[in-house]
Amino acid sequence: MKHPVDIHVGKRIRHRRWMVGMTQQQLAEKVGIKFQQIQKYETGMNRVSSSRLWEIAQTLEVPIGHFFEGIDGERAETPDQDFLSDKEAMELIRAYYAMPENQRRRLYDLARALSESAA
Repeated sequence: MKHPVDIHVGKRIRHRRWMVGMTQQQLAEKVGIKFQQIQKYETGMNRVSSSRLWEIAQTLEVPIGHFFEGIDGERAETPDQDFLSDKEAMELIRAYYAMPENQRRRLYDLARALSESAA
């Protein structure tokens, strides 16, 4: 049976890998395992050992704590709370961070203005 924390950590690995534009194969090669193992981690089918999680965090350039963000006490967040599982939202975030800082600021200001006028 999959543990909710393993599922959460797997989702966070997948999201970060996707954000940096890395394939499962590329991540697997960098940490010295087969891509099928990355698939199992990302689905929560297999637990990630602490040493492997450290290698993944180093490769994806995030602190290990990144993979546990969003866990409320003992429970992982539920899928409907996980907007990052929405492919369109992820593409929007990636495009946002690919922009130069001044363009990001202008887009952010526009989005705030639009959301305030819609309320």
